[in-house]
Amino acid sequence: MAPALGLNSGLSAITPALANDAPDGLKWRHGLSTYGEIKYPADFKRYDYVRPDAPKGGVVRLFQPGTYDSFNLVVAGLKGTVSTAVSRIYDSLMEASLDEPDTYYGELAEGAAFPDDFSYVIYRLRAGSRWHDGKPVTPEDVIFSFQALKANSPMFSGYYRHIEKAEKIGDREIKFTFDSPGNRELPMITGQLIIFPKHWWEGTDAQGNKRDITASTLEPPLGSGPYRIKEFVAGRSVVLERVKDYWGKDIPIAIGQNNFDELRYEYFRDDTVAREALKADQFDWYGERSAKEWSTAYDVPPVREKRLLKELFTVRNVGRMQGWVFNLRRPKFADPRLRRAFNYAFDFEEMNRVLSTGEYHRDSSYFDGIPDLMATGLPEGKELEILETVRDKVPPEVFTTPYKDPVGGTPENVRANLREATRLLKEAGFEIRDRKLVDSSGQPFTVEILGNSGDSGMERIALFYKPSLERLGITVNLRAVDTVQYQNRVRDFDFEMVTHVWGQSISPGNEERDNFSSQAADRQGSNNLPGIKNPAVDAIIERIIFAGSRADQVAAAKALDRVLLWNFYLVPHFNYDKQRYVYWDRFSHPDPLPKYGVSGFPNLWWYDADKAAKLKRS
Repeated sequence: MAPALGLNSGLSAITPALANDAPDGLKWRHGLSTYGEIKYPADFKRYDYVRPDAPKGGVVRLFQPGTYDSFNLVVAGLKGTVSTAVSRIYDSLMEASLDEPDTYYGELAEGAAFPDDFSYVIYRLRAGSRWHDGKPVTPEDVIFSFQALKANSPMFSGYYRHIEKAEKIGDREIKFTFDSPGNRELPMITGQLIIFPKHWWEGTDAQGNKRDITASTLEPPLGSGPYRIKEFVAGRSVVLERVKDYWGKDIPIAIGQNNFDELRYEYFRDDTVAREALKADQFDWYGERSAKEWSTAYDVPPVREKRLLKELFTVRNVGRMQGWVFNLRRPKFADPRLRRAFNYAFDFEEMNRVLSTGEYHRDSSYFDGIPDLMATGLPEGKELEILETVRDKVPPEVFTTPYKDPVGGTPENVRANLREATRLLKEAGFEIRDRKLVDSSGQPFTVEILGNSGDSGMERIALFYKPSLERLGITVNLRAVDTVQYQNRVRDFDFEMVTHVWGQSISPGNEERDNFSSQAADRQGSNNLPGIKNPAVDAIIERIIFAGSRADQVAAAKALDRVLLWNFYLVPHFNYDKQRYVYWDRFSHPDPLPKYGVSGFPNLWWYDADKAAKLKRS
């Protein structure tokens, strides 16, 4: 997710030996942060939250939903279904720390330098960084990676829109020039760049075929990171092995991490099958997405005997919005009154009680989970000033009425909500004929809610929702397709309604273009699933990106949140501030875990031979 640099950025200098030799009279910096001074000094040895002498060894077997057919991260979201495992074979220029809200330290890069107007940034590579074939990581690799991602990745083409060019200016230095000054997060998000080996991608495979970074592939790619692909069964499993002579094993950000000798990713198309495989000790670690299954599915001997553990980890590092998204590219969803009526038909409180044991709260913000950024009450102060600049482009309720989702849960509330939904539909030109909702031309209104056949939880919620829509006269078709077909249809915007989740960082920025801007609405694979083309949204996104201070950034984020909510681009679902994990008791971790690291698994954990031996004897 995107950080953003505030006015008082607190960017600390790099090691004294390099402090005065940056180009243009600038100062090298070993860490970048949004909020004031960074925690770790230039000569820090490791993060406080790791166990530096954590034992290396052992195997961990990880659950992955769905399937995969590619190892090429560059075209993720555009071509093929990329294995999540492959991200661990690469390094980035910088890496986030987990005990600070938004701070990055050097990984492939030992330092960054930029002027006061944020018009460009220079990164210096570490002298010893190298690929798994022994060749050094070079500025040419960095430039190649930037150009490949910007040209071929739906997300990065928007994320790095304001980076005009990357050029080599020294043996280990790369300069990124921005299209204008003042974009304070660009130096930092440039550091998030994943680096790919130019020489490998421009070479040939074992059969003599020239490789193509614009195509999906199942050839295990060359990396520079702490793991490499050992073996795989296409669509079913991937095994990563720890690189024993990993070039970065002794740099500060890597100490005490990447402790497992092997990471085995096992893919399951069905959650029910996966849970049974977990209970049978077919894999080690499972993220439970269903509150109901969390409460009811684990009354089994291994859990009662505390061999198979259930644990909740608090989420503090991201916000989110989840809901049924309308595809505004379809004219049937053009009227916001119709979209709002769909919201009145969703009885969240009853769904939460029946299907989810009452654990969830309803999403009421696109930044749910980050209180500072959530629009509440009526706009005031800087947020109001921003909204005044787009007053003629937003619903009047933005200024007059705090946004609230309808509340169900009782027969009286449900009837009142359906009456309001009917009123809105009538106002929008719909009427009931023969118990069917029809438009002004007499055509029945139908909707297809697309789902992934491997996600039984979302299917249950859609089945709960369907009767309420049918009471309004809407004909509802729930269509579940296999994972590959689902991803292809979503990527091509070939749906009417679909469940989507937007994740948000503590410091939102350039990623909001990919999420909500007009330029992303028709870009295949973008995160703007609704197809939002709203000039007010576009203008506010620019206010977020070019905010001159944290206060300005917060105000702009609240304004964006409020405008998105009052346009009813989705029917909000729900949120929960914890992640549920079930795992076999053969691992250990530092205590306490870092505030912003959630579980920290598997990076911070290690195989505990004593626990494993005890577990085997049980």
